[in-house]
Amino acid sequence: MPYDYLIVGSGIIGMTIAYELKEKEPSLKIAIIDKEEDVAKHASGRNSGVLHAGFYYTANSLKAKFTVDGNRLMKEFCKNNNIFVNETQKIVVAKNEEEVQGIYELQKRAEINGVETKIISEDEVSKIDPNIKTYKKALFSPNTASVDPKDVCFKLKDVLKEKGISFYFNTSFDDCNFKYKYLINCAGAYADKIAQRFGLAKDYTLLPFKGIYLKYITNKSDIKTNIYPVPNLANPFLGVHYTITVDGSIKIGPTAIPAFWRENYKGLSNFKFKEMIEILYFETKLFIQNSFNFRKLAIEEMKNYQSHVFIQKAKDMVKKIGDDFKPIPAGIRAQLLNKKTNELVQDFVLEHDKNSTHILNAVSPAFTCSFAFAKYVVSEIEKNKGNNNNE
Repeated sequence: MPYDYLIVGSGIIGMTIAYELKEKEPSLKIAIIDKEEDVAKHASGRNSGVLHAGFYYTANSLKAKFTVDGNRLMKEFCKNNNIFVNETQKIVVAKNEEEVQGIYELQKRAEINGVETKIISEDEVSKIDPNIKTYKKALFSPNTASVDPKDVCFKLKDVLKEKGISFYFNTSFDDCNFKYKYLINCAGAYADKIAQRFGLAKDYTLLPFKGIYLKYITNKSDIKTNIYPVPNLANPFLGVHYTITVDGSIKIGPTAIPAFWRENYKGLSNFKFKEMIEILYFETKLFIQNSFNFRKLAIEEMKNYQSHVFIQKAKDMVKKIGDDFKPIPAGIRAQLLNKKTNELVQDFVLEHDKNSTHILNAVSPAFTCSFAFAKYVVSEIEKNKGNNNNE
């Protein structure tokens, strides 16, 4: 008897899609496979755990559509399953007049997207956290929060098992010999490779960017809320920022350093020569052509390998903080590149064939969006199956 659905990848996206499928039709037989020994070994377990509010994204994007609802649904899941949510809030700070205009642009996006935010003065910033430094104005987000992403993923695995979903670990797509009616590809950094076997993702490849975090070890009191810079909205990265974790610890990050293979976390671990050659080809091409100012981005980010450069970027947003930071496990952001236009794709991307759906660009804020995004994916799968049945 074949499975109704085979899901590749046990990260937050694969698991929330399984959750939504079971919510809609409890009798479904669903299997989730993963090449690792447990869930959330990559982006889902190595991200910041920030539940974003949704004011960064353009109004017509899928990210804008799902972040507000995703934030609410993730908090509901955590509440129902006794997972602590730290209601950290967030302040976006400006360095100069140009960045103040960026604050107003973010506020405009927030209003369009239905996100609660407020532009506040330096005095109002000081009342929230007297250590924060901003130029004239800042943006206050009351609904930004933090969770432990691993706690969420492990609990979700337990919930799915209770619903009768089968997990098969240490099982790559190549080794899988299960029979299934429909495949859902949520393979993260390798989603493009699997999709290409189905004749899809022809114009795309995934490029890895390393996100390094440093934890502040002096105390938990120097920073009281998440602090972010005004981002360059032309690229998908939000810049080095302060995050307050679920236990109140302070960390800074992430970087967005171009990585040289897809699981280039530390040293030569998971090194793949063929991947490195392919990725270096695309990164060199972007560097030479300077698409979306990639050259400046790459040079600036490579400097972040020197921790004092990285720390100084964080120091610029506060009045006083010490130098005692230690590294914590890095993450990899798998960012979709359109090979035809030489642009990093900013939004989520899905592609389908007759019996499969492929999630090609589940980048930040995918963790925040996951429960809401899963509802959308399932509805798109139903449309896809309906269209094929009508042919």
